[in-house]
Amino acid sequence: MQPRDLYTKVEDFLSDESFQRWVRFKENHTHWEEWTLESPERAKLVEEARLWIVSMNIDDTELSEQEVQISLQDTWQTIRSLQARKSIWQTYWFRVAAAIVIIGATTTAYFLWQRSPTHAVITYKDLVEKDTEGLIEQTNNSNKPQLITLADASSVLLQPKSKLSYPKEFSGNERKVYLSGEGFFEISKNPSKPFYVYANEVVTKVYGTSFRVIAYPTQPNVEVVVRTGKVKVMPNEEIQSGTQEGIMLLPNQAARFVRNNLSFEKILDITQDKPLIASTNTIEQLSFEFRDIPVQQIFTTIEQAYLVKIEYPKEKLKDCYMTTSLSDEPLPEKLKIICESLGSDTRYEMNGNQITIISTGCN
Repeated sequence: MQPRDLYTKVEDFLSDESFQRWVRFKENHTHWEEWTLESPERAKLVEEARLWIVSMNIDDTELSEQEVQISLQDTWQTIRSLQARKSIWQTYWFRVAAAIVIIGATTTAYFLWQRSPTHAVITYKDLVEKDTEGLIEQTNNSNKPQLITLADASSVLLQPKSKLSYPKEFSGNERKVYLSGEGFFEISKNPSKPFYVYANEVVTKVYGTSFRVIAYPTQPNVEVVVRTGKVKVMPNEEIQSGTQEGIMLLPNQAARFVRNNLSFEKILDITQDKPLIASTNTIEQLSFEFRDIPVQQIFTTIEQAYLVKIEYPKEKLKDCYMTTSLSDEPLPEKLKIICESLGSDTRYEMNGNQITIISTGCN
């Protein structure tokens, strides 16, 4: 077998046992992941090969690894026989035939998944009922985003027709919340107490960052979009089994969980994905990098991002300028940094969507 740096075709990857085991069993995950990200062209080829294997990813309780391998080889042999007649990817009938092979394999995998008791659909209600912490449920029935501040100073911008369940105080060694719908999260950093967002079939493990989760129960996909920092996205069943391999996402990357075939798609550049770009919220479009900017303008940016109202002594702060980075901080931390920069006699009070800055002026 030729070195993988020389792979130029999907077939090269499909014949690589190490690649197959990475896709199917997450073996050598970091090794393959880092190598894939070295080149956009390579990432595209890897994704195409991965989809071939995912389309045939039948549960191990139903078929042995050897049987899956034989099935994969038979499928590719079918494609090659068609390729021998006419140039691959250049004829209409070849594309139809290839689609039939893939859809057939995917349908078989989905049917077996439905029969397996270990893959029961997990709903928001199921998750909330299993939690023993005593949760507060916030439902946004309005027509605009609603700001929620959690006990650890993390903030969530909850979109209309969405709901979030969370504890009054985070106990134990984890922080867990439950989402149905859409929310933009900015999580307070605490490495010793990881933060988890449960959204039906998908769990997002957070490493102090800002990201968006879209998990409406009636939509075909669950999506996680990272703005800053990094997160790990994984199926709920991996949390239960303790494996937590998942997909690591960096800024401007996303993961899409497709419900009808139970597959994950990693999006390496969200600017190339039209549905994600179209759904981008105001808070994701604004920059929180400020260099010698009037503090009044910083307050205006925060108001636009979080849909809050900030009252402050305009005359006392009119000549105050600030250079700071607030990109990877939840709203309470942003306000704290601003107040500390203005001076020790400056503080803020927050009541829902109303924020009041008390200050005698900047130093």
